Amino acid sequence: MIRGPEATLATAYALLDSTQWLSPSEIEAQQGRQLEAVVAYAARFSPQFSRRLNAAGVLPSEFNSKASLRRLPELSRRDLQNAGDSFYCTEVPEDHRPIGITQTSGSTGEPVTVRRTFINQLLWLASTLREHAWHSNDFTGRLSAIRANIPDYVESADWGPPASHLHATGKSQAIPIIWDIGRQFETLQRFGPNILVIYPNTLSALCDYVEQNARTLPELGMIKTVGETLPRALRTRAAELFRARVVDSYSSQELGVLAVQCPLSELYHVCAETHLVEILDTAGVPCKAGEIGRVVVTDLHNFASPLIRYAIGDYAEVAGTPCRCGRGLPSLARILGRERNLVLMPDGTRHWPLTGFARFLEIAPIHQYQFIQHTRTAIEVRLVLSTELSGTQETALTALIQSALGYPFELRYTFFPEWLPAPNGKFEEFVCKVKDLTS
Repeated sequence: MIRGPEATLATAYALLDSTQWLSPSEIEAQQGRQLEAVVAYAARFSPQFSRRLNAAGVLPSEFNSKASLRRLPELSRRDLQNAGDSFYCTEVPEDHRPIGITQTSGSTGEPVTVRRTFINQLLWLASTLREHAWHSNDFTGRLSAIRANIPDYVESADWGPPASHLHATGKSQAIPIIWDIGRQFETLQRFGPNILVIYPNTLSALCDYVEQNARTLPELGMIKTVGETLPRALRTRAAELFRARVVDSYSSQELGVLAVQCPLSELYHVCAETHLVEILDTAGVPCKAGEIGRVVVTDLHNFASPLIRYAIGDYAEVAGTPCRCGRGLPSLARILGRERNLVLMPDGTRHWPLTGFARFLEIAPIHQYQFIQHTRTAIEVRLVLSTELSGTQETALTALIQSALGYPFELRYTFFPEWLPAPNGKFEEFVCKVKDLTS
C-alpha cells in the first residue's frame, strides 16, 4: 500500500486523470470556484494585489470566471519586479507549506523571483505523471536529459521524481547543455536512451550532427521537447532522423506545467485544473480560433505569489476545432516565442547559452537583458536599467557572463531606459548573427 507523500501524489494524479474528461462547462465552473478562493486570499494577504484591485475599482467577490478576470489589468514581469516583497502573501496556509523560491528569466530576458508552495509542486509532479500516462511511457526504459539546470554529468539508478515515487523505473543520465553537440551525442550513444528530454534548439543541432556524421541513436523511441518553441519542421525532421515520437510540452519555472501535447493530435491541452490561460490580442480582447495572441496566465493554486493575469511574455495560437480525443480541456494549436539561439564558440562548436542571469541582480538593478552575438568572439549585451553600469559593476558582470558562457568573449554593452519590442512581437534572449565559422 502506498503511504505518506507518495500517496498524496497518487491522489493528486488520480484527480487530474478524472477531471480531464469533464465537459468544458464543468471545467470552467471548477476554475471559477478556485479563482474566487485565490483572489480572495490574495486580496487579504498580498499588499501589491490589494492595490491592483483598488486601482481597478473591483471587489474580490466579483471574480468567478475567465470573463470576470478581464476587469483586472494584467500583471507584467516589470510590475512583479517593481513590487518587491509587497507582491508576496504575508501569510500562507499551513497545508500549502513548505515554500520554495524560483528565479527565472522566462522567454523575455526579464528575471523575476516567485515563491511557490508545496501544493504548486505537488500539482506540477501530478501533471507530469499525467503526461507520462498520455503518451504510454515505459518507465522501465532508459531516460536521458539535456537541460540548462544540469551543472555536471550524472547517471542515476532511476528517473527521479515524480516517476520514481510511484514506479520502478530504468536508469537515467543528465548531460550539461553547455557541452558541445558532438560530446552530447557520444555520451547519449554510450548510454542508449529510450526517452530523451531536450530543448528544441539543442535538438536541431543534434539533428545536424546526426546527418553530417551518418550516426543515430537506435534505442531512442521518444523525444520530449521542453523550454522553447518546437517548429513543425523540426518535429518532422527529428521524428524521421531518429525514427522516434516527438512530444512537446509547455511550462515555465514560475508557473509549472501549462499545456501538454495531446497523444492523438499535435494540439496542446491546457492544464485547466491548475491554470486559467487567456490568449489575448494587442487590445486585450480574447483571440478567436486560429488567431495568435499573448499568453496571460492565472495560477489557481499559488497562495504565496498571486500570479493573477500574469503576462508571461509568450504567444500562442488558439485551436480551431475541438480535439478528437474527447478531453474537456481547452486546446492551443501552437506555442510561439521562447526561441533562443545557440552560442557559437570560437572553435566552431555550439551549445545552449548559459549567461549567469540568476546572479545579475546581485550586481546591478537590471530589468531586462538580451545578447546579440556578432562574431565568433564578440557579443553585444543589451541592458534595460535606470542608470548605466559603474566601472565596478561592468567588471563584475563581464566576469560573470564570460565564466557562464565558458569563454572570454569581448562584451560590448548597450543601455536602454525602456525595451524596444521586436517587429514581430517576439523576443529572443540570445541571438546569434554569425553566418559562418570565419566571421
